[in-house]
Amino acid sequence: MTIKAGDKMPQGKFKVMTADGPAEVSTDDLFKGKKVVLFSVPGAFTPACSATHLPGYIKNADALKGKGVDTIACMSVNDVFVMGAWGKDQGAGDKVSLLADGNADYVKALGLSLDASGFGMGTRGERFAIVVEDGVCKQLHREAAPSEVKASSAENVLANL
Repeated sequence: MTIKAGDKMPQGKFKVMTADGPAEVSTDDLFKGKKVVLFSVPGAFTPACSATHLPGYIKNADALKGKGVDTIACMSVNDVFVMGAWGKDQGAGDKVSLLADGNADYVKALGLSLDASGFGMGTRGERFAIVVEDGVCKQLHREAAPSEVKASSAENVLANL
């Protein structure tokens, strides 16, 4: 079943890269008492993700935070080392948190997994953005095609806040 507006976000855990190495972040840590924009990309270092999707959120981070967003988080079915390297490469800094969903557990729990085996990428997450308030999905912006960055773009999310 796919998550929809009004649903409670499923429980889960992500890996994040810190100055001390890999660490774990729970959905309670991420969502409790906060307004969060969680967006998903099919893969770090892939063309649309690196050229448009993540850079849009980095560029618009201050505007999103000006609309009351506490945390902007990018998740992908990649390992924590890849996500850490991609964040550095993209200059995400403290503007966007990079979350590794290495085994696709969280995208599966959301009902938003993508079979990218035809591209040699296995199970991945669809391209989407969710506005979460205190652990509840308030908005789901889901792309019609994985290569598109329209509905889930920072600009569209900002326009809908």
